[in-house]
Amino acid sequence: MGQWLPFESPHGRIHAWRADPEGAPRGALVVVQEIFGVNPHIRTVAEGFAREGYIALAPAYFDPIEPGVELEYDAAGIARGKSLITSLGLERAADITRAAAESLAGEGNVGTVGYCWGGTVALLAALRLGLPSVSYYGARNLPFLQETPRAPVMFHFGERDASIPPEMVRAHRDALPQMEVFTYPAGHGFNCDLRADYDPVSARLARERTLDFFARNLA
Repeated sequence: MGQWLPFESPHGRIHAWRADPEGAPRGALVVVQEIFGVNPHIRTVAEGFAREGYIALAPAYFDPIEPGVELEYDAAGIARGKSLITSLGLERAADITRAAAESLAGEGNVGTVGYCWGGTVALLAALRLGLPSVSYYGARNLPFLQETPRAPVMFHFGERDASIPPEMVRAHRDALPQMEVFTYPAGHGFNCDLRADYDPVSARLARERTLDFFARNLA
């Protein structure tokens, strides 16, 4: 269903996995990767949103540093992914998100959905770019919670996520009481069926809420 297509950004040409729905789109989504690149899981996520009627574009955020990154969910992949996100930085990631959204201009209203590191990038898209966004288990969100949102954002967290303890989740509710914050009896990465913490029941419920969010905010 999907294919690799390039778009231009302030940091050079970025390749992205694009999946298109059958028929007229309901809107468009920038799908923001985990630290593991646009790997088979992220491509599958994009194609899943396309089946729900959305154009889904998953940029390869690491392209300015190293094109074609796809990492495994193991210790080596985690270490390499952390190094890459440090080198890229969130400011460049926000620039790439903006460019990806602009590349979808004319194809309907645009939102973002991001996972892990991408959950924080998605939050920044709501805060700074005015894009309705869904943030899955963004462990790097706290420094940005005092910014004024320009668009709605929904948060999903696992109650057994050691990287996001309950007080961090509470900080989201305290700082952004107008936003939807959901927790699930699961660990970090519960949406990813390639990870040990995958929880199909929680993933399904979070997906239903995510689709409802976009139906309301991208109509």
